[in-house]
Amino acid sequence: MDLSYWDLALAAGLAVALALLFRGMKLGISGALLVAGGRMMIQLTLVGYVLRFLFQEGRPWLVALMALVMLTVASREILARQKRRLSGWRSWRLGASTLFVSSFAISVYGLMVVVRPDPWYAPQYVIPILGMIISNTMNAISLGMDRLTDAIYSNRNVIEQRLALGQSSQEAIGGYARDCIRSGMTPVINSMATAGIVSLPGMMTGQILAGASPSEAVEYQIVIWFMIAGGCGFGMSVAIRLLKGQLFDERQRLRLERLR
Repeated sequence: MDLSYWDLALAAGLAVALALLFRGMKLGISGALLVAGGRMMIQLTLVGYVLRFLFQEGRPWLVALMALVMLTVASREILARQKRRLSGWRSWRLGASTLFVSSFAISVYGLMVVVRPDPWYAPQYVIPILGMIISNTMNAISLGMDRLTDAIYSNRNVIEQRLALGQSSQEAIGGYARDCIRSGMTPVINSMATAGIVSLPGMMTGQILAGASPSEAVEYQIVIWFMIAGGCGFGMSVAIRLLKGQLFDERQRLRLERLR
């Protein structure tokens, strides 16, 4: 069923009504909600035209360029969401390298080993799969890094006492790092545990609405969830380890001046 502009306006009316409610409650997020809604419509409309062009052309260098843009924007979002981030370009480099290693590696594995489209770089497969993995991995890495830097800053006296007693940096912050990884993975684990019972995941719902067989949609969704879990878990583990290396020097000293 095709949706008209009037249908889109009716759906957008929900966000407008919610913004009015929040304004009456004086929450201070009405403007942010409307701006986010406007950005979402503009961005998705533009992406729709870009994807139509990519699907028609199907050239690998165009797919690689789109993937690079997605990686760059996601890396910037990781940097922007940090309450206390590394100074200079350290946070951006850390986020970009971690996303590249985890999301790209998992996506290439899924495309070449599991899904196996022909060709393997077919944009109708690469862009949606890579987008889902990058977005979820970005959220996990951002949450894990933010939690760890905040925990280290808040407990800096305890950590420095442990270091003075002879503990290594890994031993001094090991508990905080494990808690951060656990917190970052909890949303993914909860979504996997309730998929199909509490909610129908987005990719599966989209395929069913497009007329695909429910059993085929389920198979694709299972593959995607395992790839998302792999990207989030491996990505966050690498990010936490790299972040620890930035916050401690070769003499195992805590270097909070590298945060801002």
